[in-house]
Amino acid sequence: MRAVRYEKFGSPEVLELKELPEPEPGPGEVRVRVLAAGLNPVDYKIFHGPAAHAYGATLPSGVGHDLAGIVDRVGESVTDFAPGDAVFGGKRNEALADFVVLGVEGLILPTPAGLPVEIAGSLAIAARTAWASVAAVGLTDADTVLVSAAAGGVGVLAAQLARRTGATVIGTAGEHNHEFLRELGVIPIAYGPGQIERVRAAAPGGVTACLDNHGADTIDVALELGVSLQRINTIAARGHRGAVGAGAADASKEDLAEVARLIAAGELVLPIEAIYPLERAQEAYQRLEQGHLRGKIVVVTQ
Repeated sequence: MRAVRYEKFGSPEVLELKELPEPEPGPGEVRVRVLAAGLNPVDYKIFHGPAAHAYGATLPSGVGHDLAGIVDRVGESVTDFAPGDAVFGGKRNEALADFVVLGVEGLILPTPAGLPVEIAGSLAIAARTAWASVAAVGLTDADTVLVSAAAGGVGVLAAQLARRTGATVIGTAGEHNHEFLRELGVIPIAYGPGQIERVRAAAPGGVTACLDNHGADTIDVALELGVSLQRINTIAARGHRGAVGAGAADASKEDLAEVARLIAAGELVLPIEAIYPLERAQEAYQRLEQGHLRGKIVVVTQ
C-alpha cells in the first residue's frame, strides 16, 4: 500500500509517499480502505518535531489522524462491523495511507447516510474539539460569545454549535469569510487593530464567554472585554494568562456521532477548503500551514 511517511522532523518537505506492506487486522480490529483523510494543525506540529513525543510519534512515522473509508477486512470476534461498511474515525500518525487498521473499541463509527466521505474524514478531531469547547463554557440563550477563527475547521463548528444553544455569536475571520459567517447566523468582525472596539460595537450588551481557536490575542481581548477566565476556553494558547481549554479528548464518541448526524441532516455545515490527492500531501500541508481557511483541507486516496 501507499502511505505518507517521514524519516526526520521538519517542514512538509520531509513527507514522502512510500510503498509499505498492507496491514492485517487482528482480533477486535478492522482494516479500513481509506478514502479521505482530513488534515489538522496538530499533524504538522508533530512532524515539525515539538509535539512528536506528546503524540507518540517516533521516527520513522506516518502522518495524520482523521479518516473515512470502507471496511474491507475484519479480525476475529468483530461483530459490529462487516466488509463494505462505510466508517469514519481516526488513528494517530497513520491516517494518510491506503489502509489503516482500527480497533473496534477505538475511534471508529458508522458513517451516517448522506454524509460525504470528505466531510466524514474531517470530523474526528475538529468535531470533538468544537463540541467540548462549547460545553466547557456552558452557553445559554443569555450569552454573547466571541469565537476566534470562526471560519476555520474547529471554529466554524464551534460557532454553529454555540448558535444552537441560543447564544449570540460574534466570530473573528478574514473579510473574505464574513458573508459566509453571516449566512450561518454569526456576526463577523475583522482581526487586527481595533478589534476590541469592533466587538463592543457588535455586542453593546457585552460579551460573556469566549471560544479561542486562534491564539493569545483572543484571550487578551476577551479579558479586556470583561469575560471571566472561567468562561474562556482556548485550544490555541493554553496557559496564557491562566486560560485553560477542553479539547477533543474531552468529548465522547457519542458527541462525535451527533455532530456527524447534524451535518448529514443539513443542520450544521463543514466547508471543504481544498482537496488534494495522496501524492500531493506536501502541498496539502503547506496550504494548511498558510492558514486563513474556510473549513478543512482533505487528502483523498483515489
